[in-house]
Amino acid sequence: MNDQEKGSLLTRGVVRLPEPLRLYRGGELQEVDVAYESWGNLTGGNLILLFTGLSPSAHAASSLVDRSQGWWEGMIGPDKPIDTRRWCVVCLNSLGSCFGSTGPASINPRSGEPYRLDFPALAVEDIARAGYAACQVLKLPRPRMVMGLSLGGMSALAFAAQFPEAVPNLAIISAAAHAWPFAIAIRSLQREAIRSDPAWECGYYAPGKAPVNGMRLARKIGMLSYRSPEEWRQRFGRSRVRQDTSRGVASFGIEFEVESYLEAHADRFVGRFDANSYLYLSHTMDLFDVAEHGNGDVIEVFRRLQTEQALIIGVASDLLFPPEQQRQLARWMRQAGIRVTCEILPNLQGHDSFLIDIERFGGVISGFLDGL
Repeated sequence: MNDQEKGSLLTRGVVRLPEPLRLYRGGELQEVDVAYESWGNLTGGNLILLFTGLSPSAHAASSLVDRSQGWWEGMIGPDKPIDTRRWCVVCLNSLGSCFGSTGPASINPRSGEPYRLDFPALAVEDIARAGYAACQVLKLPRPRMVMGLSLGGMSALAFAAQFPEAVPNLAIISAAAHAWPFAIAIRSLQREAIRSDPAWECGYYAPGKAPVNGMRLARKIGMLSYRSPEEWRQRFGRSRVRQDTSRGVASFGIEFEVESYLEAHADRFVGRFDANSYLYLSHTMDLFDVAEHGNGDVIEVFRRLQTEQALIIGVASDLLFPPEQQRQLARWMRQAGIRVTCEILPNLQGHDSFLIDIERFGGVISGFLDGL
């Protein structure tokens, strides 16, 4: 990278990969776009590559390019835990998403229509591989750290497994080497809710005619696993939005505060995310197993990495990726010779804690970065 290129990345955009992308489970995509956004000045040795969860865009924080609040607003920026006076952060929108990167809602160049279910089988490895190729197009240097949250944590692991020389430091937040049965079951129900909506039309719904009811149910089911039962007990108890004053007539409308909470989240989600993209990305999380890259031996995968240090953060109340999965990941990495910092935080907010408790997560992340 020459001096003119240094510090020139303070922007967001979409890069077109120069070649078709061969996919992990077979087939290829002829034309691939990857959306990205960045913060901070690139100096060659200060790059943090960030992979997102299932539903966010690349807009993790506000900037001069886009002043709207990002999904990790409290974490990225000057004087924040990931201090952009020192670090340059590049956030990649996942392949398969509907926020600028190629996915089921994108136009298939062969038909001129959206891919819909003609989009090929997608794997977490493809998200990582598309991200790596986008970095090559952008002429980015080797990252100082590759980082991911939830699905993004799996993407970061897939990135490391496929490009072991490219990850000197690794941060995995609320993720694991593979999904356990409870998480698979929850996501299976979410996908079934979408596919059971007649408006889904076997995936070939028209623009503007998405399976709204299915998406609403999927979001509500998801919220059951994103937060913890204890948080909801303390937060809502048995508080009601209204009292049922009927006599002898059953009423099945929203009555409890917790029901109102789920309804509000469903309202915000519907219309914002493509249903087919949700199906594809959700399924990738169930299929992913980093052990596939080591003939079933996770430790062998990690031995091949040129990773010096890893940060692993979990949450005691996480139902989707329980803390034992983070401890297990840390044990495997240590056995492979990687120096690991593993923190299990006592948050009540469950899987979503990394979006909410910036103080706790930020303290751990900034402390780890100080040591790089």
